[in-house]
Amino acid sequence: MTKLKVLIAGMGYAGSRFLTALRSLDGSQGMGAELELAYHARRKSREDIPYFASLEQALADFTPDVVIVAVTDSAHAEVLTGLAGYEGFVLAEKPLTSIHDDLDDVADSLRHTCGFALDLVERYSDATMALRDYVRRHDLRLVRAHATWGKDRINDHRPTVGVTSEVIHSLDLLRWIAPGTDAVEPRDVVGVVSDFSISGPAVLDSIALTATLGAAPVTVYSSFTNITRQRTVDCTFRAPDGRLVYATAVYDTPVWDADYLRIWQREQGREETLCEVDTRHHQVPDHLSAIVKLRRLVADVLRYVHCRETPEVAFADLAESVQLQQLLNTIETTARVTGPARYFPGGREVTAEVDWERLG
Repeated sequence: MTKLKVLIAGMGYAGSRFLTALRSLDGSQGMGAELELAYHARRKSREDIPYFASLEQALADFTPDVVIVAVTDSAHAEVLTGLAGYEGFVLAEKPLTSIHDDLDDVADSLRHTCGFALDLVERYSDATMALRDYVRRHDLRLVRAHATWGKDRINDHRPTVGVTSEVIHSLDLLRWIAPGTDAVEPRDVVGVVSDFSISGPAVLDSIALTATLGAAPVTVYSSFTNITRQRTVDCTFRAPDGRLVYATAVYDTPVWDADYLRIWQREQGREETLCEVDTRHHQVPDHLSAIVKLRRLVADVLRYVHCRETPEVAFADLAESVQLQQLLNTIETTARVTGPARYFPGGREVTAEVDWERLG
């Protein structure tokens, strides 16, 4: 049986999810290949797979076919540039870098890889795939769109670059769903900064923006201080016959991977459902809970590396990821901000997180 070596850089919350996904795909009942797994991190945190304290040592001694970058946001650039000359496949958590990093240096460091994918996992939602397919089969054109993408990371003790790590999902989905090759062009951005994170006293926690996607105006609101998780994309399209077609997609509600899509038209005052997808009541084995979409992405990467099989969903490759990061950087640098809001004026109490569901 073919053996594939996978190195996970970072073994916190994100790295552990990747590890679970990989183990579910190991062997003849998974990918048809034997997976050999190892991890690199600043500190050793587990004994069940080999550990490398140095990325350089891991690349030299373990010689991985795939490197998964699951370190904290602010450390992405350090690890990605540390892969200079690496010729395997890189799967990286989003966002690609932070606004302070040299994006050109990161891209240049990855130019020898055999493939690259950014973890834009919502592309793998049944709702997203059905909506994208319907739009293209029926030659719909986007008229207007709005996305809300928020969750509660107040007092989350994981470092973060801020809300750009959250809004990237909705920006990617709008571009992914809409037909054509137009980019999201921001027009106006407002935001709020706060001390919600251990990363600083004035981290950008929320943004609202207006933009265009081709001829269609779009609005987006995203927040890391949203109290409750809220992930929706609403679109209005025009059909070739001139009629309007409406679509709403709801993600990860009430739990991860519980997604819903409805596409409809209004005819003589009544609504006619054209397409509906609902995964909210799908039964998922306990060991796959919260990683259904992530597992699909990981499987696509492994199949591509194993036998160059075309992915089920096109990867967000390096060029596309760089463009997305440039968009995020523009949004952050042009945002007119209010704040900072002070969640912890008396100091932060360090507590162990017990509800990881709220943070995902």
